[in-house]
Amino acid sequence: MTKAELIAVMAEEADITKAAAACALEAYTMAVAKELKKSGKLGLVGFGTFSVVKRKAREGRNPQTGKTIKIAAKKVIKFKAGKALADKVK
Repeated sequence: MTKAELIAVMAEEADITKAAAACALEAYTMAVAKELKKSGKLGLVGFGTFSVVKRKAREGRNPQTGKTIKIAAKKVIKFKAGKALADKVK
């Protein structure tokens, strides 16, 4: 599903315009990003939990040359689905 398709579904389900749905989706993504940067964790009961985890620096291999390369440490976002969401997907 693309962002445009998601906006269309949100607009139809909430009985709002596509512009309002796009604005709501943008506000949601900005709020999630801001909270993850601030506290590193965001939980939505029934949906899931977003969290920031630190990935250690490590060595990897260039698949084309086989040469060893260094991969820098970084923060990554992890999502764990809640029970309600997981049950809907089954």
